[in-house]
Amino acid sequence: MSQSLETLLARQRVLQAQAAKERQEISSHFTVLKKPFSWADKGLEAVQFIKSSPILWTSAFAVLAHFKPKLASKVLALGWGAMKLVKTAKSIL
Repeated sequence: MSQSLETLLARQRVLQAQAAKERQEISSHFTVLKKPFSWADKGLEAVQFIKSSPILWTSAFAVLAHFKPKLASKVLALGWGAMKLVKTAKSIL
C-alpha cells in the first residue's frame, strides 16, 4: 500500500512541476498583452464609474451648457444619436 502511495506522490510532484512549467510558458506569451489589457481594464472602470454617477456627467454637461451653449447643443445631438444607435443595436442583437 505504501509503495502505491509513494508512486502516486511522485507522479503528483511530476505533474505539478509540469503544470508550473506550462503556466510559465503561457504567461511568457501574454506579457506583450499585459499593458494593453491594463489600459482596457482602466477604460472599462472609467466607463463603469461614469455610468454609476450620473450626477457627475450631468453637472459637467450643465457647466458646458453654461459656458459654451453651441458646443453643448452639438454634444447633446451627438449623444442623443449615439444613444439611439446603441438602443437599436441592442434590440437587433
